[in-house]
Amino acid sequence: MIAFDSFSFKGQKALVRVDFNVPLNKDLQITDDTRMRAALPTINHIVQQGGAVILMSHLGRPKEGPTDKYSLRHLLQHLINLLPGTPVYFADDCIGAQAADLAASLKPGEVLLLENLRFYSEEEKGDAAFAAKLARLGTVWVNDAFGTAHRAHASTAVMANEFLPEQRLFGKLMEAEVASAQRVLHQAARPFVAIIGGAKVSDKILIIENLLERATDIIIGGGMAYTFFKAQGGAIGNSLCEDDRLPLAAQLLDKAAQKGVRIHLPQDSVIANRFAADAETSVAPSGQIPAGWMGLDIGPAARAQFGQVIAAAKTILWNGPMGVFEMLAFQEGTKSIALSVASATQTGAFSLVGGGDSVAAINQFKLSDQVSYVSTGGGAMLEYFEGKVLPGIAAVTG
Repeated sequence: MIAFDSFSFKGQKALVRVDFNVPLNKDLQITDDTRMRAALPTINHIVQQGGAVILMSHLGRPKEGPTDKYSLRHLLQHLINLLPGTPVYFADDCIGAQAADLAASLKPGEVLLLENLRFYSEEEKGDAAFAAKLARLGTVWVNDAFGTAHRAHASTAVMANEFLPEQRLFGKLMEAEVASAQRVLHQAARPFVAIIGGAKVSDKILIIENLLERATDIIIGGGMAYTFFKAQGGAIGNSLCEDDRLPLAAQLLDKAAQKGVRIHLPQDSVIANRFAADAETSVAPSGQIPAGWMGLDIGPAARAQFGQVIAAAKTILWNGPMGVFEMLAFQEGTKSIALSVASATQTGAFSLVGGGDSVAAINQFKLSDQVSYVSTGGGAMLEYFEGKVLPGIAAVTG
């Protein structure tokens, strides 16, 4: 595998797969440019070495071919602002004559942004002929899009495997993502505490099963916790529950006990009489929630309980919120986890935060610079910790 910093980009035309799938408002303005900024170290390094950069990305989920609201043209001016002094061009298509001409005339130190790859269905199908057309635009393939690493698409895997097998490597962001994930999954210092939240057990079954082989402690919060309480005979009122997953929840608890992995469920919950920001609220033991009420956050005792577990950790993985943190009345649980993870990091723990809601929370509470690493890939990180082979990683590591 070629290390990014050891590769000479001088005179190369680097096809860099980035993840510029950023949120836009109704006026097609960027509301969060985190993913664009995350790619800057890779782009700047190549430019400074005397290479040219051809950026490939998707935006949204266009279903009918070219669609204005999914055009990467809406990102162009912001990209220019992020790369002061660097000439930046735009191709109205990702393949075809214009893209080929612009790529051919691109000089060292210049950047070309191609139009949305997903305007062609061949991208998601992993079509080899489409991948070949993209590959012909450059001389080296650089994958810096961890958020798409779990997809075997033309630009994320096929063009590297079939058309640039000797010239393929990770960008700086991808190297950092893979190194952080590998550290947690394969070289974790113990105690290793995994914090798993979110709505559904079914979304997190595989990650919990894989972590049972590695973690010393697993904290379970969010809506999924109530399936575990009901599986143990608890009363959960109107709380979220996957009744068809009750046997599985019981099996996971048994398996954890057999392996000596400590499962921590929230002692108490902030409960509400309806799912609304202005609902009436109270606090109850998580397995004794009255009829007509639902758990929407972990309670004060659970915050203290989980905080103690996290404080003792040497490695921390956090994926998923503890409650409906978007509503002010139900955000204290998730905020307390964020603060506990930040505090443990300051005292020497390695912490990895990943998954869209966890990342949104750590950013909302302005603690992203107080944890070890914040992953840019939600689904990709989840699949990596489920133990799956990610095509975008395998395309480089073999």
